[in-house]
Amino acid sequence: MLNAEFRHFILQDLDSEQIQDFIYRWHELTFTDAVDKVRKRERLQRGIEASKAIAELAGNPLLLTMMAILNRNQELPRKRAELYEEASRVLLHRWDVERVLIEDKRLDPKTIDYKDKQAMLRQVAYLMQTGEKGLAGNLINENDLVKVLTDYLRTIEFDKPREAARVMINQLRTRNFMLCFRGADYYAFVHRTFLEYFCAWEFVWQFKETQTLTIEELKNEVFGKHWQDESWHEVLLLIAGMIEPIFVGEILEYLMAQDGEEEKFVNLFLAAKCLVEVRNRHAIELVDNKLREKIKGLTKYGNVINISQPITEIEDFEKDIEHNNSVQEIRTKAITALVSTWQDYPDILPWLKKCATSHEDRDVRYVAVQELALKWRDDPDIKALLKKLATSDKDDYVRYAAVQELALGWKYDLDIKALLQESTTDSCEEVREFTLLALVRSWKDDPDTVAILKHHAVSDFIPVQQTVIYELAKGWKHDPTILPFLKEIARNDKEGHLRQVIVEQIAKGWKDNPEVLRWLAEYTRFDHIFNHNSNVAREALRELARSFKDDTNTKAFLEKHATSNEDDSDLPAEAVRELARGWKDNPDTLTFLKELATRDGNSCVQSVAMRELTYGWKENPDTLSFLKQLATSDKYSIHVQRSAVQELARAFNNEPGMFEFLHVIAITQASKSENLFDNLSRTLVLGVIIKQFPQHPQTLPLLRDRAQNDPDEQVREFAQKKLAQLEK
Repeated sequence: MLNAEFRHFILQDLDSEQIQDFIYRWHELTFTDAVDKVRKRERLQRGIEASKAIAELAGNPLLLTMMAILNRNQELPRKRAELYEEASRVLLHRWDVERVLIEDKRLDPKTIDYKDKQAMLRQVAYLMQTGEKGLAGNLINENDLVKVLTDYLRTIEFDKPREAARVMINQLRTRNFMLCFRGADYYAFVHRTFLEYFCAWEFVWQFKETQTLTIEELKNEVFGKHWQDESWHEVLLLIAGMIEPIFVGEILEYLMAQDGEEEKFVNLFLAAKCLVEVRNRHAIELVDNKLREKIKGLTKYGNVINISQPITEIEDFEKDIEHNNSVQEIRTKAITALVSTWQDYPDILPWLKKCATSHEDRDVRYVAVQELALKWRDDPDIKALLKKLATSDKDDYVRYAAVQELALGWKYDLDIKALLQESTTDSCEEVREFTLLALVRSWKDDPDTVAILKHHAVSDFIPVQQTVIYELAKGWKHDPTILPFLKEIARNDKEGHLRQVIVEQIAKGWKDNPEVLRWLAEYTRFDHIFNHNSNVAREALRELARSFKDDTNTKAFLEKHATSNEDDSDLPAEAVRELARGWKDNPDTLTFLKELATRDGNSCVQSVAMRELTYGWKENPDTLSFLKQLATSDKYSIHVQRSAVQELARAFNNEPGMFEFLHVIAITQASKSENLFDNLSRTLVLGVIIKQFPQHPQTLPLLRDRAQNDPDEQVREFAQKKLAQLEK
């Protein structure tokens, strides 16, 4: 706990709904005047919506709080660099270093204004980015931090600057939201954005104020060395937003001149992002147009290889897949970059429509459809275009994209409802499945929806049927027609592809219905005997055990299955598992498992019973002695003995005396008849000893003895092989 008694939490980024909720609640708590509250809240919302750069930052809780604070007295800055500058000013004004300096009579009470504090943090960030881990690290050693602050305080003629620096660091730890203590004498910026901002500002300061960094050095030493490193991109973008457009134009020309093909043209995509940060793009119009044409060209980059041709070499096929993925990634990123950077340019919308309707690459068409729906949702022509693509385009992938965007963007539109209903007959399985889900999300209460779902539950392909069955069971369980409808599908499902999902959904959705308990019990037996589908029968048994655990008949039903000698499937073993795990606290369960472990009949049941004993009752002192008895007594079958040894080795290998116990088995059982303890069991014991006790002084002598003297050739060979490995 720190002096200020702050607790530390990590906050995840907010989504759009959470951002709006935060804004509403913050203004409700902050303002008492109703008119002022609404005016300021709407101004903040407009400020976020008006700037893409600011909107991207609003998801960060700290920055959103800063925006709300700034918005109380001014319009939000439209550029990220300006927002960071204002946010840092607000935070740094809150430092109470001056008070502490004045109170401490040993120190110079000279005032440190927020500009001095910004200058120090610029130098801290600059030092951090030149460290071993660079910007990705966001760490600075305490000694280095003290030195940076001390050196700066000397420049403003502070008395005892080192002591003052330590006071400032203590304030950073306890009062400020700019740096935080990370342990082991290391500090970090509380959020990476401030590291990036102050680092960028230091470069700009050297370029503009002290003029110790030339434009050539800025291009070659800063952008040239780091354009391939994504951890640097935010710094480079902030620099672009903080210097004059004419210099950004030179930087963009430099980036465009780089050979970025091996890096998937990250140089061009970075240049486009830098252009967005420029305050006056008209000042570099020629560079702007040149970059736009280059990125347009990337939408046709490379060739997509037809990988549906016969495969000659797996390696060649994998190379083709990698090539296609790379080409499509570049093309689709180009579409997104063009829209993000040049959305308001008059030629972009017609060009994007053309990409959506006729581009040779279906992935490009898909992304173009998404961008049209996202950025031009209020344009009535876009809705009409998407409807046309959704209903008549020849490409399944494009139809899917159009239906998806219409369902998400116009989900309560009656025209879209009709289109979705029509699309449930689409020839593409994925389109049908998505439209059915869209109808459930937006038109659940429409009587046509359940009728359409029922139709597809019985007449579509299996994946669609399974999806629809899940939705019907989840969303319409109070509809009295659904349960008998699902039972009927299960009864008529001759191949068993749907019965498993139906069993699962009925058990979970109608667990309070006693008729379902009886149905599952009957179904367990019916599906195994008459349809020979043990997977479905096993699922029915599991769901019965878990969904109807409180019903007294369930335990009796499972016990009957567990002890059935007529059932040679894996259902008895499954019944044992469910009993052991669902009724562990029942005192009868332990006794029942011990009986099953020694009961003649189903060897799988015996093994599972022993396994469940070690899972659930390992701490019970009787379990270890019981398994030892099974492993060594001649009255039990070979299978029981071997299973007991396996469980002892797995669950009790660290028990005192376990090596000696296994050693005795390996030696003494070898002298007995093979019918009592065969070579596989002794091999198992030797393997356990080697794995669990490789350093035990008796391990090597035991292996040497078995390698020479074991009566079984396979055991001798096994011992010889392991002995050779250990003696290397």
